[in-house]
Amino acid sequence: MIRPILQHPDPLLRRICDRVPEISDEIKALASDMLETMYDAPGRGLAAPQVGELIRLFVIDTTWKEGAATPIVFVNPQIIATAPEQQTNAEACLSISDQSLDIARPSWVDVVWTDLNGTEKHDRFDGFAAACICHENDHLNGKLILDYEVAA
Repeated sequence: MIRPILQHPDPLLRRICDRVPEISDEIKALASDMLETMYDAPGRGLAAPQVGELIRLFVIDTTWKEGAATPIVFVNPQIIATAPEQQTNAEACLSISDQSLDIARPSWVDVVWTDLNGTEKHDRFDGFAAACICHENDHLNGKLILDYEVAA
């Protein structure tokens, strides 16, 4: 089901999200809806607060626009390490219409999360995927691209 995406300045976008206590059928349905919504938008990431759910869950798929879909659902993600090197990418947000900003992010991130089967995962993501994860993780903490100094 495609869900409406909240638009800035909706106050829910500024809230800190709660941990997901368990992987329930409702969480699985929400993740499915979020992927459908993200693809329809069309975006490469979507966080639960963007659809009005104040929980620590986001979805990404950084490759689907180039052909092969590789969706990942992150439940209770934690970025546990970041590269000292920064990269700058133009970032847009599905909750902020018609605006793209150059944001500096770590060139890689190490992330721990739970998947929809309840399995703890750990992986390193680099390049655009790292930036996308940082962007979506920011949403879980009430932070938007508007809060960053634009990279020079």
